[in-house]
Amino acid sequence: MKQEIKKESIQLFWKKGFKETSIQDIVRSLDVTKGTFYYYFSSKEELLTEIHYEYIDDLVRNIEELSYDETKKNRDKLVGVVYLMVMKIKMQRSSANILFREMRHLGADSYTEIARKRNQVRERVEEIVREGMKTKEFRNDLNPPMVTLAILGVVNWSYQWFNPEGEYSDEEVAGIFVDMILHGIQT
Repeated sequence: MKQEIKKESIQLFWKKGFKETSIQDIVRSLDVTKGTFYYYFSSKEELLTEIHYEYIDDLVRNIEELSYDETKKNRDKLVGVVYLMVMKIKMQRSSANILFREMRHLGADSYTEIARKRNQVRERVEEIVREGMKTKEFRNDLNPPMVTLAILGVVNWSYQWFNPEGEYSDEEVAGIFVDMILHGIQT
């Protein structure tokens, strides 16, 4: 039942927003009592926090596995990160939306921890860019922090507009991003 509450809440938070969704809305949509909700979660904020942790912990784990893979070149790691993040948005679009849109509703401690984990993602990507510069896979005149923020900005913002059932598949979107990141738009 805990997973059902989370799953339904993700959909409601995505459609209505966290603040606009009440616990009553959640339990009504599941046809359960408030007691059932409170058996699993002490508050709506605790539920939101769990949704955030589930998404970000999985992302951090996947990116760290990719970034520490000694068998891959940095270029391939960067390509892997872009594909991973776009595919994750495809697979968990509602959760991604909540992660980016509703973070401001977390309590101070949870907000700090989620921000720390998001920084881990940024640090791993920046590390790949720096290492790629050292190994001459990437230009040596790049500004790694700015390049990293640009990459993450392009990929993360796709949660706003990317429609997996739309004109472009997740693989096509990731491929376009990778081409633009690695080759730019100059002729």
